[in-house]
Amino acid sequence: MILPYLISLCSLVLPLNVQDFGAVGDGQTLCTASIQKAVDAAATHGSHVVTLPQGRFLSGTIHFRSHVELHLEKGAVLLGSPRRHDYDHGVWYSLLMAADVEDISLTGPGIVDGQGAEVAQDVLRLVKIGELKIPPKGWRPSEVDRPEIVEFTRCKKITLKDVTLKNSTCWVQTYRNCTDLRLDGVKVDSKTYWNNDGIDIVDCQRVRITNCDIDSNDDGICLKSVGPKDFCEDILVENCRVRSSASAVKFGTSSRGGFKHILVHNISIRDTFRSAVALESVDGGELRDVIIDGIRAVHTGNAFFIRLGHRNLKAPTGSIRRLTLRNFDIQIPAGRPDYGYTFHGPQFLEPHNLEPSSIIGHSQFPIDGVLLENIKIRFAGGGTPAIAKVALTKLAKVPERPTEYPEFTMLGELPAWGIYFRHAKNITVRNLTLILDHPDYRPALVADDVQGLKISRVHLAGPYRRPEIAIRKVKKANIDRALTVMRVH
Repeated sequence: MILPYLISLCSLVLPLNVQDFGAVGDGQTLCTASIQKAVDAAATHGSHVVTLPQGRFLSGTIHFRSHVELHLEKGAVLLGSPRRHDYDHGVWYSLLMAADVEDISLTGPGIVDGQGAEVAQDVLRLVKIGELKIPPKGWRPSEVDRPEIVEFTRCKKITLKDVTLKNSTCWVQTYRNCTDLRLDGVKVDSKTYWNNDGIDIVDCQRVRITNCDIDSNDDGICLKSVGPKDFCEDILVENCRVRSSASAVKFGTSSRGGFKHILVHNISIRDTFRSAVALESVDGGELRDVIIDGIRAVHTGNAFFIRLGHRNLKAPTGSIRRLTLRNFDIQIPAGRPDYGYTFHGPQFLEPHNLEPSSIIGHSQFPIDGVLLENIKIRFAGGGTPAIAKVALTKLAKVPERPTEYPEFTMLGELPAWGIYFRHAKNITVRNLTLILDHPDYRPALVADDVQGLKISRVHLAGPYRRPEIAIRKVKKANIDRALTVMRVH
């Protein structure tokens, strides 16, 4: 009975050490109950801070309580159990879990290691003995059966600072319907299995993601909207570095409610298989008032992909409007940009040359209001009709595919090497530089079914071919007189 008395005396000024509750940092002793006792005591007795000292503390799911900070000291590792049965289920399974609490923190400089490869093997074992099943038409265990590292749901006032999260079996960290979320100096290193999204923000408000370093085996920083009446809103992503085997910065694919009032600023990107920036509304959501400013990307598959589709046939078609993309400096190489990942991105279904950036709306619902300003993209080029070809006289033959999963390769070969515009209005392009390293059979720019197209101060370099821009069904156009324009009927 001495321990509670000591806690009551010291908790107002001293953090609680998990070792005082029986935790052993040998990497072998399961410490779930001991760490949970420390967290519960901090919430009950008012200390509010729980520390993991140097050592390797093996654990299953830990539940946060309101007004508690879990602090991992230098040399401390919170080690996820390799057994799937040691994890509790919230929305999904997770190592660190919180629901309907407030004022919680996870701080470093220590590490949370989910042991994703080991957990994945245990999940596969459960599949083999019939306890879990591969989803119909699937080829890997479902995300809902693989533990994340962090899952916080309907929480308020959350801080993650200077902590490293690594080796998840699924998404690394997910925040669902949370408010006042701050991630600062968080490092993610997770390439141990499929679907290792670095950061997933789902229908959250007042979010600040700053100075983070993401290396993930799926999307890097991903905003999603699941609730038809919910939004990702008032979000800042700034001064981050991203390496991704999918898209570095992505809105979607889930996009039922939508995304609004978002600023993404000063992001460095490398070795990204898909798009540096992907903005997608395909489930009925509204995507508006978004600024993407200051993107530097090397060795990426695509500069930007903006797509309005209609995948969710139970909802009306959504909308995309008032977007600004400015100050981009992008390099598109030949070959696979994700070379070196343990789990590569999937092979594309249709042959195509290097894909251009694209703004592609719905045939009945155009994307409305996009400003591209100070954009520089360097392409490896080399596009040849021997691989795939879209004749300029056949622009109408480019497929629509509004109900399919959105991806920059979803329409197969596109007729431009630089930027492709389709089903859009009020598009302004100002101060655009496109550099081609090797000849390409396609024009730099193609606009099809666009109303209100303004293009000025365009610089093209390299062995490009004329016409430099081809247009079809374009109305109210004001195009740089320095460009050679071909009208297609």
